[in-house]
Amino acid sequence: MSVVLTPVVLKTDASSDALAQHLDLSLVNDWSDDPNQVHVFYHDQRLVIGLPPVNREHPVAVDFELALRKRHPGKELLLKAIGGSRHRASVVDATAGLGRDSFLLASHGCTVTLCERMPVVAALLADGLRRAEKSSDCAEIASRMQLHHGSGAEYLASLSEQDCPDVVYLDPMFPVSGKSALVKKEMRLFHSLVGLDQDSDALLEIALQRARHRVVVKRPPKAPYLAERKPQLSVTGKAVRFDIYPLKAFPKGY
Repeated sequence: MSVVLTPVVLKTDASSDALAQHLDLSLVNDWSDDPNQVHVFYHDQRLVIGLPPVNREHPVAVDFELALRKRHPGKELLLKAIGGSRHRASVVDATAGLGRDSFLLASHGCTVTLCERMPVVAALLADGLRRAEKSSDCAEIASRMQLHHGSGAEYLASLSEQDCPDVVYLDPMFPVSGKSALVKKEMRLFHSLVGLDQDSDALLEIALQRARHRVVVKRPPKAPYLAERKPQLSVTGKAVRFDIYPLKAFPKGY
């Protein structure tokens, strides 16, 4: 998929009308034949996005219970990049997406604010957090996660000095690799819905101004540095690289 898909709400139950109104999207009664549309709907008591069944692709949802059970690729690298065992760190995930990295950080004790400016994705996150809060396995983790519906840059700029986070984490959307067969179908769908982040360079600049201790940027291993700004340190795995911009040392024992 090379185009950015347009979301529409598929009517599946009585709550679909309110959802369409909340997201300011068109409401359709059946699957659309338009190849440039993606459907937002309720399925198995979850809010999901998906293509018509003929595509044979599973719909995408935010499922933190599943994330808790599955091994997280790059888990050790992300925790190391954020600051290792600093379980009390406050983190702003300024490009939250499906929230998986935020959930991982919260599961290791960080308090995380998830910023998501795309209304459909923010709705998926809100639905995932709502279900996580009711789960005996995830409720404690979810209590350390707060969703902000809006731009990460604007949120960071609005913070007072005392409310600035220890760490700002950025995972800007980047072009899907030419090895698209290796990319999970759900991530291809998500990329096609969201599109590329055109203002990620500016986001890095505001992140560097507002973070107390460091900024961490997630990139493909061979991708250029964000804003052509070389980090002081990078940790790299087979599929991902974390660029680290230290600003001030964490307090001893933090």
